[in-house]
Amino acid sequence: MTGFGMPRWPRLLALLVLPALLAGCAGSGGMMPANLSGSSAKYAELIDGAHTLPAIDISGVDPAMLRQRVDYRTREPAGTVVVDTAARHLYLVEGDGKAMRYGIGVGKAGLAFAGNATIRRKAEWPHWSPTENMMNREPARYRPLAGGMVGGLDNPLGPRALYLYQGDRDTMFRIHGTTEPETIGHAVSSGCIRLMNQDIVDLYNRVKTGSRVVVIQSGRAADS
Repeated sequence: MTGFGMPRWPRLLALLVLPALLAGCAGSGGMMPANLSGSSAKYAELIDGAHTLPAIDISGVDPAMLRQRVDYRTREPAGTVVVDTAARHLYLVEGDGKAMRYGIGVGKAGLAFAGNATIRRKAEWPHWSPTENMMNREPARYRPLAGGMVGGLDNPLGPRALYLYQGDRDTMFRIHGTTEPETIGHAVSSGCIRLMNQDIVDLYNRVKTGSRVVVIQSGRAADS
């Protein structure tokens, strides 16, 4: 009996342990969607006053373009915004070797400015007007909007805008949202520095008026 009974213990042990192992697999598998849903939650529908920002489908977005805290070595003090147009990233320096990183889209206006500036004004649901160059380049599209557009879901600046100055001079350089989240990570024909709408709201809430902005250019031309 003992000779025949001994093999049963390993089998019995396996039967007892196997559900625990399977539960462990299920638990590990369950952690992956939790992480993904955590990222998705950052881009979920957002009620913002009288407007509701729709959720952004990030399934086709390069993960490097999603908002995340990263290691970042810099001599700039905490609170500084660093725009790296080549990498298509904007960093909000937090200090202690960390920064909050956002993916950006870069327009020709964004590629035309380099150096240091100060955020002198912040605006929620900002008014927007096309520039004369934009109206000359695409008159059918922009000339009817010469009078400007009030803030709203169709406004190209999105829900927030940060206005950069050098001294008392408006550089005409803006950090803002976008109605075209698919342009994040790319260079486009018009605009300054654009973030996904949920990201510009997050940045707006973190950054202060008077903050220093450093724009690093690469000399790359816009894709279109």
